[in-house]
Amino acid sequence: MPVESLLLLLLIGGIAGWLAGLLVHGSGQGILLNIVVGVIGAFLGGWLFTQLGVQAAGLIGSLAAATVGAVLLLGLLRLIRKA
Repeated sequence: MPVESLLLLLLIGGIAGWLAGLLVHGSGQGILLNIVVGVIGAFLGGWLFTQLGVQAAGLIGSLAAATVGAVLLLGLLRLIRKA
């Protein structure tokens, strides 16, 4: 993976993780954990969008898919912590 692609993935992951932390109340983490949640969420959101037949093209589409995936991931983690 080229360095530029890796940096873009980390940037989108960080923004998506931060947005997800804002949307899922009480899930604010540190910047590192936000990036991790965002990157994992990007894969989850991309897979989910593909399964639903939703096109997530370009920077905004990638950010939307990553944010949706990160919100779902944070929601799942929140449920697991409460159990």
